[in-house]
Amino acid sequence: MRLSRSLRAAALAAAIAVGTVLPGHADEQFFPLQSYRVGPYAAGGTGFFGGFIDYLNLINIRDGGVNGVKLTWEEGETQYEVERGVEVYERLKSHTGVAAWNPLSVGIAYAMIDRITKDKVPLITVNHGRTDSTDGRVFPYVFPLLLNPYSETSGIVNYVASREGGADKLKGKKIVVLYHGSPYGKETIPIYKLLADKYGFSLEQIEVPHPGNEQQSQWLSIRRAKPDYVVLRGWGVMNPVALKTAQKVGFPVDHIIGNVWSNSEEDVIPAGDAAKGYVAITTQASGAEYPVLQEVIKTVYGAGKGNLEDKKRIGSVYHNLGIVNGILNVEAIRIAQQKFGKRTLTGDEVRWGFEHLQLDPARVEALGAKGLFHSINVTWDNHEGDGRVTFQQWEGTKWKVVSDWIAPDWAFLRPIIEKSAAAYAAEHNIKIRTSDDPPVSQ
Repeated sequence: MRLSRSLRAAALAAAIAVGTVLPGHADEQFFPLQSYRVGPYAAGGTGFFGGFIDYLNLINIRDGGVNGVKLTWEEGETQYEVERGVEVYERLKSHTGVAAWNPLSVGIAYAMIDRITKDKVPLITVNHGRTDSTDGRVFPYVFPLLLNPYSETSGIVNYVASREGGADKLKGKKIVVLYHGSPYGKETIPIYKLLADKYGFSLEQIEVPHPGNEQQSQWLSIRRAKPDYVVLRGWGVMNPVALKTAQKVGFPVDHIIGNVWSNSEEDVIPAGDAAKGYVAITTQASGAEYPVLQEVIKTVYGAGKGNLEDKKRIGSVYHNLGIVNGILNVEAIRIAQQKFGKRTLTGDEVRWGFEHLQLDPARVEALGAKGLFHSINVTWDNHEGDGRVTFQQWEGTKWKVVSDWIAPDWAFLRPIIEKSAAAYAAEHNIKIRTSDDPPVSQ
């Protein structure tokens, strides 16, 4: 997590050689990681946090940190359990220079909202979390970057419409949503109903109890319903079980559309041939051909500091999501440093950086991530960032992108999000922010 003694010695020798002296205690920016490397969701945790740490290591080794500020971190094992996640929060929150929290857990994120708001440190819920936390007027410290559950749903429906020849062709179609029996799984129940009403397709939503090992009755119901598409809103073991059970009941796999937590290699490889042809949404492409991934392989793994035990997972879906999450966190710090100075920042200052996190395709390309993800445009009142999604299809050994980058229907979604956020504000006696963004605490 810090430069090894040998690297420090080498850096000191280099500094002396050019007539400079390194400071005794360089500024550091700290990332407390509520990771999960054991338990039923370990595949997601090891991939995501492995990618995140790989990118932080890349910045430290290649660049010497962010403008001289080294990135440090400490992991706390949560096993994806809320109570453990909160314990890690309470244990690590007093560390000097906390930049942001990145739990990759809906339950843990929900439990942290009041805490991080009080402590004035940003909470990053990339691709998950409360949909209405997109409204930065009410949730100034929460950032559901790239994708929230409602924009994901809109993107999936827009993709189905594109396959059918247009939104008007959705009328009369039948869609079944098979969802994980958890707060995460249930998050999109209302928005699917609203979109069904808007476009005229019939809808059935079927719950699969946690963890999802048994789905025979659900898929028999699906076979009787004869839907045109099934949306798989799964997590962990539920996903390969769904694909194998769908094959048993004869439902065509290429008409199953996976959500963003049903789109990894760990979801399809265990399903074997039953997964070939399966399609899923994603905010970032898989593969290791992107320049930033090649840098990670050369600089981080070449130095023996790679975080993944299995190097074959480099460039996998979860690993690449961790890489992208690392990019977003680092660039928020870089942007905040432009305003507050090239030093260790407070959580409130990093929050400002996230609220000004605007990476257009040109900047994404400069970061070595062209094609890995599209762009992001966070503002004080939109904490998701207008992110676009694409769709990938499993070919049996790898994913292949099968769509353009697709935007959600923000004109439809934003009023729904604002209404929910306003209700939350009223319930919690929160004053809704205006465009006059108050200065951060000093």
